[in-house]
This record gives sequence, C-alpha cells and structure tokens, in this order.
Amino acid sequence: MKQLIAAAICALFALSTAHAQDKADVKAEAKKAVPAAEKKAAPAVEKAKKEPSEAQKKQQERMKDCSGKAEGKSGDDRKKFMSSCLKGEDGKKEPSAAQKKQQDRMKDCSAKAEGKAGDERKKFMSSCLKG
Repeated sequence: MKQLIAAAICALFALSTAHAQDKADVKAEAKKAVPAAEKKAAPAVEKAKKEPSEAQKKQQERMKDCSGKAEGKSGDDRKKFMSSCLKGEDGKKEPSAAQKKQQDRMKDCSAKAEGKAGDERKKFMSSCLKG
C-alpha cells in the first residue's frame, strides 16, 4: 500500500514539472515570434512613458511636501490632511466677509451678555444675533 501511494505521488510530481516546462516553452516561443522592428520600437515608447510631464512633476513635488508635513499623523487624520494639502488648502482658511461679520457679532453679543446665565443668556444671545 505504501508503495502505491509513493508511486502516485511521484507520478503527480512528474506531471506537474512537465506541465511547468510546457508553459515555459510557450512563453519562450512567444518571445521569439515578436518581430525585430517591434523590439526596437518598444524601448523608445518606454522612454517616452518614463519621463513625467511638468504637471506630473509638480504633483509629485506637492505629494512629497504634503507627505513630509503629515509626519506623525495616521489613519483618518492623515487622509484628511493629505486630501486638503494636495488640493492646496493648508487647513488655515481665511474666513469670508460674511463669516467675519458673524464672528464680530458673536463677540459683541457675548460681551453684552456678560453676567447673564442659563436661559436668560440663551434668550439674550438669540435675540442679539438675530438683530
């Protein structure tokens, strides 16, 4: 029984190496079938693909800079940072005129509401911010 199993394993091994040799032979034949003119044209095409355009170079520089700035960040924080950095946003946006006006109004109302607390403060702030 042991001899039968050993013979079956040897037969499977011999078939698998023969099959692998067939694949290698097919690949070798395929390489031989490529005309010489195509072989010469291929390196020229590869060179054209290897040289990045100006836009690609600029993007690569931006990636390098943003990646350097993102050191220490990981996970979602890094993804958010990289996304905004690559878009050209530094995360420090200047508020718009409307936002500045609202912020000033908040400061004024907050100063006027000093000394008030709880519901009284909420009502005052609400009415102050509306007007």
